[in-house]
Amino acid sequence: MTSLSIDILPLRSEIWLVNLNPTIGSEIRKTRPVVVISVDSIGKLPLKLIAPLTDWKQHFELNPWQVRVEPNENNGLTKISGIDVLQLRGVDLQRFVRKLGILPPEIMKEINLAIALVVDFD
Repeated sequence: MTSLSIDILPLRSEIWLVNLNPTIGSEIRKTRPVVVISVDSIGKLPLKLIAPLTDWKQHFELNPWQVRVEPNENNGLTKISGIDVLQLRGVDLQRFVRKLGILPPEIMKEINLAIALVVDFD
C-alpha cells in the first residue's frame, strides 16, 4: 500500500504525500500533501500527527486555523496551499507515500500558533 521504507521516516516539518482515505463527512480526503506536526521523539507507535494541505482560496485569509504556504523548491509544492490545522489527525506510517519537501521554521511557528488558537492554549 505504501512505498515508505523503514530507512525513511517522516520528520517534523516535512511535507509528504499521504493517503487519507477512507474518510467520513467533511474530513479532507484523497492522497494529498500533509505536513508532519508531531515531534520526532514522541510516540512509540508507528504514527505521526499531520495537518493536511489544500488548494488556497482567498477566503481562507479570514480563517486563523489555516496557514498559507507558497510553493518553492524546498517544500515541493506546485501551487499556493493552505495548511488546515483544524483537521489534525494521527496517521499510521503505512499511509505515507513519498516525501515532497520541507517547511522552514517560520512557517512551523505559524502552524504552532494556529494549533494553539484551535485548542485554546494560553
